[in-house]
Amino acid sequence: MTNTWVEDGVREVEADPGRIAGLFPAAGRAVGREPIKPDSDPLGLVHGTVDDRARERLVQALLAAVPPHDAARMLRELYRFGDDAERRGVLRGLNAAMTPAEPVIATGLDLVADALRTNDPRLVAAALGAFSGRYIDQYGWRHGVLKAVFMGVPLTAVSDVDRRGDAELARMASALIAERRAAGRSISTDIARLAATTQPGG
Repeated sequence: MTNTWVEDGVREVEADPGRIAGLFPAAGRAVGREPIKPDSDPLGLVHGTVDDRARERLVQALLAAVPPHDAARMLRELYRFGDDAERRGVLRGLNAAMTPAEPVIATGLDLVADALRTNDPRLVAAALGAFSGRYIDQYGWRHGVLKAVFMGVPLTAVSDVDRRGDAELARMASALIAERRAAGRSISTDIARLAATTQPGG
């Protein structure tokens, strides 16, 4: 990653938060779009891409620089007007946020719900990171996890599977396994792992 560009961008956002609107779309051209770990994660589903990481840093700077209501509004605009890569950047920035304020949480949950309605596995993976692990309701989390696995997103991309997995998720995964077997389709180890879940849900 071109650390100089990222560090300069962080300083720009700290000094003038509105600058993030121009920096966000420029990140891919400035630092590249390669996966962080190309050998083990060629699509960037688990660890993200270089530009994901850059945008994550910019979001962190924004959250530290402006009041929560303003941050929530600006993140919503970045997501709404951004392409899929920029939307991933917003979601991964939320994943990296340690203690977001209530307005940011509320907006983040709306953005996660939108991402989980898409058919982009990288966007779905980004939507199931640490932010969702902490804040999304159990119903939405279960359905998001099953959708991710169905799309081929590895469970290692999903935050808090061991903590939040429950008997209902196991039942849903077992039903999916039965459907796939009836259709003569293969069963992934991740689906089998979910079907074996026995922990109570949060």
